[in-house]
Amino acid sequence: HAFDLPPLMVKAEFEQIWAQFEQEKKADRLSDEDKGKSDEDLKVEYQKIAERRVRLGLVLAEVGRRANVQVTNDELSQVLRQEAQRYPGQERQVIDFYRQNPGALSQLQAPIYEEKVVDYILSKATVNDKTVTREELMKEVGDE
Repeated sequence: HAFDLPPLMVKAEFEQIWAQFEQEKKADRLSDEDKGKSDEDLKVEYQKIAERRVRLGLVLAEVGRRANVQVTNDELSQVLRQEAQRYPGQERQVIDFYRQNPGALSQLQAPIYEEKVVDYILSKATVNDKTVTREELMKEVGDE
């Protein structure tokens, strides 16, 4: 889909990707491929990834909106309990943190919503089996 992307969303996504890269770099956990690239080359590559993620997120959000996909309170509560269980002895503080920080709570909600939208899309999809040669498959993959 070709459409204009909100620059601030792309910037925020890029900054998140770059921060993750910096952490991996400091911990000496970069892939051999990334080690061989300059920061400028990586920034170009990660900028494209950020744009793709934002585009995908916006498309999923629109499909979900049109299909009236909702995350229920029960689903959100279940994920919140799972997150709290990751911090034994601090469950109450974790739950309070998420309840007092809507932005953090939406970070827990987003993957549930995306999964439900993808499930909706898959429920509407029709699969047609087609036999292709390896060359035809590689051409299709290369065209993307």
